[in-house]
Amino acid sequence: MRDPEATKARIFEAAVAEFARHGIAGARIDRIAAAAKANKQLIYAYFGNKAELFSKVLGSCMVDLAAAVPVDPDDIDGWVDRLLDYHAAHPELLRLLFWEGIEYGSAELPDEAARQDHYARKVAAIEDGQSRGVLTDAIPAGDLLILLTALTNWMAVVPQMRRILAGTEDSDQDRLRASIKEAARRLVAR
Repeated sequence: MRDPEATKARIFEAAVAEFARHGIAGARIDRIAAAAKANKQLIYAYFGNKAELFSKVLGSCMVDLAAAVPVDPDDIDGWVDRLLDYHAAHPELLRLLFWEGIEYGSAELPDEAARQDHYARKVAAIEDGQSRGVLTDAIPAGDLLILLTALTNWMAVVPQMRRILAGTEDSDQDRLRASIKEAARRLVAR
């Protein structure tokens, strides 16, 4: 008995792992199909070509992040903690974003309109905090969001640098987290 939704879910999970590991150009539909225990034709039928599948995978992962860790201008420390924890539990999202950057560079993305909407909501949260005086308005809201996410995400993106520069002990990781939160507080201070 076939279960199309279960098959789609297996394909999706296999695609997340494949794209995170190999990027868009290096990913192979046959490996996704094998990992999902599905045939290649189902992947194309459900998700389209490889670029469309990647776009759907990344878009879904970003929606999951936005729902799990909304930007909170009233609690930057808590937001940083939640973002660090999310990326520690889901390192594939940042890998997917980096692969996208390698593939597309500054060219327009296939789902650019949806992405602009996604980020507009996050920027609006920063603008709200700025208009209420809880965040600095010396830095434009979009720029501030870029700086905060870069500050928070970078240690998950380059774990080798985190290990070399900050150390490997739990106390080293705790200290680095505290440093990131302090830097974020200073960045948003009025």
